[in-house]
Amino acid sequence: LDEGYDFILINAGSSTGREDFTPDLLGELGELFVHGVAVMPGKPTVMAEVSKRPVFGIPGYPVSAVISFNEFVRPLIYMAQGLLPPGPEKVPVSIGRKLPSKLGLEEHVRVILGRVGAKVAATPLMGGAGVITSLTRADGIVRIPQELSGLTEGEETAAELLKPLDAIENTLLAIGSHDLCLDLLASLLKERTSGRIQLSSSNVGSLGGLLALRKGSSHLAGSHLLDTETGQYNLSYIARYLKGVPVTVITLVHRWQGLMVRPGNPKGIAGVADLAREGVVFVNRQPGSGTRILLDYELEKAGVDPSSIAGYPSEEYTHMNVAVAVLSAAVDTGMGIHAAAKALGLDFVPITRERYDLVIPSEFMDDEKIALLLEIIRSADFRERVEKMGGYEVEETGNVVARIPG
Repeated sequence: LDEGYDFILINAGSSTGREDFTPDLLGELGELFVHGVAVMPGKPTVMAEVSKRPVFGIPGYPVSAVISFNEFVRPLIYMAQGLLPPGPEKVPVSIGRKLPSKLGLEEHVRVILGRVGAKVAATPLMGGAGVITSLTRADGIVRIPQELSGLTEGEETAAELLKPLDAIENTLLAIGSHDLCLDLLASLLKERTSGRIQLSSSNVGSLGGLLALRKGSSHLAGSHLLDTETGQYNLSYIARYLKGVPVTVITLVHRWQGLMVRPGNPKGIAGVADLAREGVVFVNRQPGSGTRILLDYELEKAGVDPSSIAGYPSEEYTHMNVAVAVLSAAVDTGMGIHAAAKALGLDFVPITRERYDLVIPSEFMDDEKIALLLEIIRSADFRERVEKMGGYEVEETGNVVARIPG
C-alpha cells in the first residue's frame, strides 16, 4: 500500500479454515465487501478496500485462482482505465455427456472442443479446482447458470474459447481409455504441423470412449476391453455397443498392466491375491475402464472377493493419477501400466500383457488429420519413443485389426 500499487492481490488463505487469515486481515485493515461468490471454482474470493485501494483475496487452488481473476479482477483493471472489458469469443457446442451442477452457483466447466461432423462437441475434463491440467488442456469453458441444476447430454449451449476458433476446427478429439502414448502422439502431431493440427483427449475409460463414438462426440477412442470368455480385445464390445457405426480398429501398442508399488515394494505385494491382505490399501479405476475389467477378471481367477480389498471402491481416472496416489503413500498399490510406474520411479509387479487399440469411425479414415495421425503412428520415430517409455511392445503398432461394417 505504501508503495502505491493500484491493485493488490493476496493469493490463498481466503477460505474458511483455521489458518485462512486473509478475510479477517482485510477486515481489520479496511472494509471487507465480499467473502464468497456464487461461482465455482472460485467461491472463496474476497473483495475489500484498504486505504482507498481495491484488495482481492484470490483462492489458492490454481483453477479457482484463474477463474476468480478473470471474473472479478480483470474487468476492474479495464474499467479503471475507462475501457470496457472485451467479452470472450464463443462458439455453439453440443454437450458430450450429462453435466450435473449445484443450484445457486454458476459453474465453469473446462471442456475440450472439436468439430465432429456438423457440430462442435464439448467434452468435460476431469479434475477439480486443484488440477491445473484441467485448465491447461482445456479448449474452452462452458458456464452452467446458477439457476440450473446441470446440462443434459446433447444439449446445445455456448462455450467460451480459450483457443482460436481455427484451432478448434483442426482438433482431433480422442475420448476413451488413458494411455501415455496419446500424450506422445499429441506432442508429435503438434510438432509436425507447427501447431496447426492438435489432438485433445479426455479420459473416461474404454467403454465411455465407445459410447462417445456412438453419440458422434469424438473422432477416435482408445480401448483395451478384454472379453473374458474369448481372451480377445475390443471386437465383441464394438459389436455390442457400436451397432450401425462402421469403424476401423488399429493397434496402437501392446503394453504391460500390473500393480504399481513404492520403491522396494515395502508391503511385499506379489500379485492380486495380496490385495486382500490386512494392511494393504488399494486404489481402483472407474467402472467401464479396461483396467477395471481386467482387474475384476484377475480377481475372479484368483478367487478374491472384491469386498475384501481395502480401497476397492476408491477410483481414479488415469494411470498417472493412480501412480501419484501410490507415490504419495495415500495407498499401497494400484493397477496400471508399466510406463506410468516408470515415469514416477515406482516398482512394478507385472500381471498381464494386453492390446490397446484405436477405434476410428470409418467415415473419418480419409480425413487429413486422421491420415497424418496414422502416418506418425507407423513411423520409426514414434516406435522408438514409445519403447523408451518402458512396458510397451510395438511389433503390431499401426496394424489394422479389423474393418467392421457396423
